Amino acid sequence: MGNAEDERALREQREGPVVRRRHQMRPGTTDQRLLDTQGATHWVHEDPFRVLRIQSEFVEGFGALAELGRAVSVFGSARTARESPEYEAGVRIGRALAEAGFAVITGGGPGAMEAANKGACEAGGVSVGLGIELPYEQGLNPYVDIGVNFRYFFVRKTMFVKYAQGFVVLPGGVGTLDEFFEALTLVQTKKVTRFPIVLYGCAYWQGLMSWLKDTLVAEGKASPADLELFRLTDDVDEAVDLMTKESGG
Repeated sequence: MGNAEDERALREQREGPVVRRRHQMRPGTTDQRLLDTQGATHWVHEDPFRVLRIQSEFVEGFGALAELGRAVSVFGSARTARESPEYEAGVRIGRALAEAGFAVITGGGPGAMEAANKGACEAGGVSVGLGIELPYEQGLNPYVDIGVNFRYFFVRKTMFVKYAQGFVVLPGGVGTLDEFFEALTLVQTKKVTRFPIVLYGCAYWQGLMSWLKDTLVAEGKASPADLELFRLTDDVDEAVDLMTKESGG
């Protein structure tokens, strides 16, 4: 009897929930095959593996920001000079938002993003930076308390929207325009519950405002009501008040 049991044991192999017997048995163990195998590496550049990377970025972002509380995303140019009035405005906005009880979320880079993070940090608020992989190294600015770096823009954009009760848009370039119009589109199409969007810097944004009104709306490509989905201001207190009132804070 003992010999029969020994023979049976030799002919049975368990791989997690899978049982293999006789000629279906494999040499070695699953761990051994995982750790010893050094085969082709092309699979790390294929779509199935990219899906796992994308999933992991969502998981990391959700996990890092889930308990953030009320927050406002602040956008603006990475090229804003530290000695400029725009940088100082970013610092004041970040500070005022923190004092109003909001965490401040930026892209985590230099310029206007650094300014808003600096204001929030110096006011004792929560300063968040959502970085992005770029061909040139940028890195997170030193005023970020919670930093998450992303490979994929669309994952990062989801975090900007999901965890913010409003957007403040400082003077910026193509990336800032992209973030502004994406937020505006989400509100205009009712893909999200309406949240406040504030363009800060009347002189800077006036040309865009004129084009939206005199071309986009005038030619019927947008509704006059669409221009009421955001506000334009030069007043820090007004910007923060709009975040508080329109977000239900």
